Amino acid sequence: MNFELSDEQVAIALAVDALLAQHAGAARAIEIAGKGEYDFALDAALAEAGFFDVATSTETGLLDAALLVEAVARAGGVVAIGAGALVAKGLTGRALAGPVALATASATGAVRFAAHARTLLVLDGAVARVVELRPGDATPVRSNFGVPMGRIAADALQRGDSLGAASGERLASLWRVALAAEAVGAMRASLAVTLDYVKRRRQFGRAIGSFQAVQHRLAECFVWAEGARWLTLEAAWSGAPAEAAATAAAHALSAAGRVFNETHQLSGAMGYTREHDLHVWSMRLPALRLEVGGLAAQRRAVAAARWTKP
Repeated sequence: MNFELSDEQVAIALAVDALLAQHAGAARAIEIAGKGEYDFALDAALAEAGFFDVATSTETGLLDAALLVEAVARAGGVVAIGAGALVAKGLTGRALAGPVALATASATGAVRFAAHARTLLVLDGAVARVVELRPGDATPVRSNFGVPMGRIAADALQRGDSLGAASGERLASLWRVALAAEAVGAMRASLAVTLDYVKRRRQFGRAIGSFQAVQHRLAECFVWAEGARWLTLEAAWSGAPAEAAATAAAHALSAAGRVFNETHQLSGAMGYTREHDLHVWSMRLPALRLEVGGLAAQRRAVAAARWTKP
């Protein structure tokens, strides 16, 4: 893996950052989340600029898509960019009507973006299915996760067209890479907001960020998040093989738990309030930790991929 971005990737990164500066950010995320809505304006802007096609339009498409997912998450975008730009394109190679949501066939709880999705990708054991959602298939569910949630009707989870044998394993791997990339973006933003806070918050006549104990805790979080980032990008660069994807997801979701706890502790009760921007990113981390079976499932997938190979 080349640790330096190519000229094309640098151009993509600059372009998406410029777009996100106009259409995303904490204030926009808070506004959208307060209404329980989906940011269709940002979704349309990303689609019009061609960002949903990066996974299939470039030689290193999955890596480019992972960088895109991380950037959108870091900007607080309330869009299903991981499912639409990385998973759907990586799995099917074609455009699916968006927004796209991801769910397992046995899902009973709330699913991110399901209430506004037009297409559902269902992980059903060894098989993946594409479901065209109809009105009434998903019921909105209120949450504090910062993104719209919905509960999908049981019959909708059993419909759809199969993508063939072993498509379930491929869906799971792509989902894990997208999940890890989104967690990385949310963690990096959470740490940036917390760092800014500890530089300004004063106690005992000094900024609390000047205390070594605080610095150590933030440094450890940075190492966790940075490790998750490189594992995720390496998994995407290598095409999302099962072991690399599961490893990236396991480490990212483990890091997400650490970053969530530390950033909220270091920012005190302020971090839990809607007046402080931290929640825009930190409150998404618990939701991400529940997907594809949760952290324990990612660790089991690592073991299965590593020690059950023929």
